Amino acid sequence: MVKNIINIMNSKQLAPIILFAYNRPVHLKKTLDALAANYLAKQSELIIYIDGVKQEASQKDIQQTSQVKKIAEEEVRFKNKKVVIAQHNKGLAKSIIEGVTNTVNEYKKVIVLEDDMITSPYFLNFLNEALTLYENNAFVSCISGYIYPVKGLLPETFFIKGADCWGWATWKRAWDIFEPNGTLLLNNLTEKKLFYDFNFYDSYPYLKMLEDQIAGRNNSWAIRWYASAFLQEKLTLYPAVSFVRNIGFDGSGTHSGKRNLWEAKELTGSFNLKEINAVEDAKAKMIIADYFRSILKKSLGHHIKQAIRSIINKSSS
Repeated sequence: MVKNIINIMNSKQLAPIILFAYNRPVHLKKTLDALAANYLAKQSELIIYIDGVKQEASQKDIQQTSQVKKIAEEEVRFKNKKVVIAQHNKGLAKSIIEGVTNTVNEYKKVIVLEDDMITSPYFLNFLNEALTLYENNAFVSCISGYIYPVKGLLPETFFIKGADCWGWATWKRAWDIFEPNGTLLLNNLTEKKLFYDFNFYDSYPYLKMLEDQIAGRNNSWAIRWYASAFLQEKLTLYPAVSFVRNIGFDGSGTHSGKRNLWEAKELTGSFNLKEINAVEDAKAKMIIADYFRSILKKSLGHHIKQAIRSIINKSSS
């Protein structure tokens, strides 16, 4: 299957890859090494966006950002490479929104990664093939290279309403529906009474994430991308097994955490991409919802244990 895809595709058909980085040289190196090992890497264009140093940045941050720039400038394993360095710090959300917008306006499609994502050698094959397969299907907004490590059996590929953000791809026609105004999105969800579905059958607090974005408690571009596509009843194509793994859960990133409950089961080695009907798979969505409930339960259990330890420590001191 992979050989067939490589033969069918040429560099003009491949989507450019944009990679967002800031101050994590070790993560960036791992991300680039994995991406360069992809079968289509040498035929692909790579654009690396590096955010500017924060005004209050420490000397360590400045040094790490300098190392990131050096790694990016020295990268030579792709057909073409461009490095775009911001003159000031934009933050992740603005960097991604501007970078994706500029790229799809020029190339009409794009593959998006951040500097903490390890990809399978088949990652570019899957996304490029899916971009070609569903290019003219107005119901499809996004291709995801990631799938949650669920327990249930998923179809080889399937659709869920909305959009996703870990190793993904889209087209200009889909990105044009992106609404950056969180308040407008929330009002629309409220008017249409879509909270239950938006929250994956009340299994995950996506609505709370959107409310927090509006209140300035987070600056998530991803929740606005999800809400934008969801409200337009657009779909994301998912694989049954992940082509990407996030390694940013070590506290080093802007939105990273200490514990990784989202880890991919494996980086898949093969796939058989066939066009399927562009409709949401309710069974697959329920399997993902069950997974969300399980990780929230684990997270709650962890916090309870931490609170108990704290009480015990205080009472014994």
